[in-house]
Amino acid sequence: MENSLSIRAYTRKRQGHAHNYHQLVLPIKGTVQIELDNYSGAVIVGECIVIQAGTFHHFRANEAARFIVADMTELPHNITTPDFAVFSISAPFLSYLYFVEKQLENEVDKLLEEAIFSVFSCLLAQQKSNDVPDPRIRKVQAYIVEHLDTELSIQSLAAQACLSPTQFKKRFKEMLGISTFHYITLQRMEKAKALLTHTDLPVQIVSERVGYRDLSAFSRRFSTHFGMSPRVLAGNRE
Repeated sequence: MENSLSIRAYTRKRQGHAHNYHQLVLPIKGTVQIELDNYSGAVIVGECIVIQAGTFHHFRANEAARFIVADMTELPHNITTPDFAVFSISAPFLSYLYFVEKQLENEVDKLLEEAIFSVFSCLLAQQKSNDVPDPRIRKVQAYIVEHLDTELSIQSLAAQACLSPTQFKKRFKEMLGISTFHYITLQRMEKAKALLTHTDLPVQIVSERVGYRDLSAFSRRFSTHFGMSPRVLAGNRE
């Protein structure tokens, strides 16, 4: 088995297995439900779950969710302790995962993939054991992903976290490296892209599914984010 990175998607059906190598699952869109001996729950964007070799685990996810999966023969010493099942990754590491996604989607180049994995390993070795996810912010992240079609105000999200709006905004950015508004926009745009690519829903319905009642506002935001209009992307599936 070689060290490798790949893009994965799972299904809503609960599945389970074990393998003779270590595996790290890092969501880049949506969440995954994982069950291990020492952890059971959601893993969200900005987090990593470590599945050590020989560990039987169950998993399931929404079909639109995407993950970077690292298969590894060895783990860096900083994440081999039992309490390192799930941990928050740094903002630079998360940004690098988005680069990895784009690269793996567009080109097969063994030398480049080896270099990408090398940088991944270096970033992984820099993650600290005190980067423990704040359960209040994790709760809000999961809430956002499940409620993209509703109005998501700072006040309502802060209430979910049992924090004041000021405390919430500060803690959210400390943990994820981006503002709450930016995070919500990223989640909405990625879900819209998935719906336009993998379903036959009209653009108007997709717009509403991700919280935009004004189709023009949705189209402007989508075009700015992806460099193409949602109608162009929808047309490509025909």
